[in-house]
Amino acid sequence: MFFYTRYPSSNVLKTYFPDVKFNRCITSQLIKWFSNFREFYYIQMEKFARQAIADGVSDVKDITVSRDSELFRALNMHYNKANDFHVPDRFLEVAEITLHEFYNAIADTKDSDPSWKKAIYKVICKLDSDVPEEFKTSSYL
Repeated sequence: MFFYTRYPSSNVLKTYFPDVKFNRCITSQLIKWFSNFREFYYIQMEKFARQAIADGVSDVKDITVSRDSELFRALNMHYNKANDFHVPDRFLEVAEITLHEFYNAIADTKDSDPSWKKAIYKVICKLDSDVPEEFKTSSYL
């Protein structure tokens, strides 16, 4: 699900986990898991953006995210260890946009401000996609 939405609402979670008996605690835990998923995602983006800068990349357009890239491999290994899911192309686009946002912010030394990532989060949260309907079926996995 993370490949489609990095910021699922509690209603989205309830829709896609019909076998879970939701209460406040369980809802809170699932939201926390997605928070942890996002944290890993953003840590990787910052790491790869800083590496690109250290490697002398001077134009953000030179940074891409493809299925062959090291960043994609790190994310796929974390979220899709057994390769059970085909990662949608849209996720690659969002990852590249995220990486560009981090690169630009770091290159512009915005990272000296303690809340520098908030502007990036606001951009990325708007890039969520609808989760495919087949995820709702009990036989999906």
